Amino acid sequence: MANALLEPNPLPTAPPEDDFASILGPNLRRLRVRRGLSLERLARASGVSRAMLSQIELGQSTPTINVLWKVARAVNVSFATLLSQDVKASSAIVLQRARAKLLTSQDGSFSSRALFPIDSLPKAEFYQLKLAPGGVEAAEAHAPGTTENLVVASGTLDLSVASERFRLEEGDAIHFIADVPHRYENPGQNPCVMYLVMTYA
Repeated sequence: MANALLEPNPLPTAPPEDDFASILGPNLRRLRVRRGLSLERLARASGVSRAMLSQIELGQSTPTINVLWKVARAVNVSFATLLSQDVKASSAIVLQRARAKLLTSQDGSFSSRALFPIDSLPKAEFYQLKLAPGGVEAAEAHAPGTTENLVVASGTLDLSVASERFRLEEGDAIHFIADVPHRYENPGQNPCVMYLVMTYA
């Protein structure tokens, strides 16, 4: 399994930024207006600048994962809701790797791919995460009661949850309360591939 996950060019091809922005921008504006928030008020609530929020709504900027988390919390929706799109009703939905929407950290060392059909009201979300050697990704506290169930498919992970620290090797799994700040670090010399299920209260 590890070899398959670490094949050459392992990251799925991200869609054009315009495609991503065409979903995110209108969703953010609709949610903001629905909650009666001006750009200024949303900026204060989220800690994201008014200019950045305006660029996101207009499809002129592709935000980082942390920015999306801040915005989702400020408008009181799940992370996935910001990326929701109509999904044709079917008994089975294929999530093609080539069409995956890949979110990356600012330095490109951390990537997140949703492994579930984006839904307007998800109770749980399933992700593939990849962290480059030496990479670090700091996550802010999620909504109260949110939990994460994570398994390391390959590589090594140092996970900090509040003041606790855990070393996870290939095949190790952990379940933790994610409504506190947490941090993912790859201390190894190979990419760390993880699978994460996030469950909302």
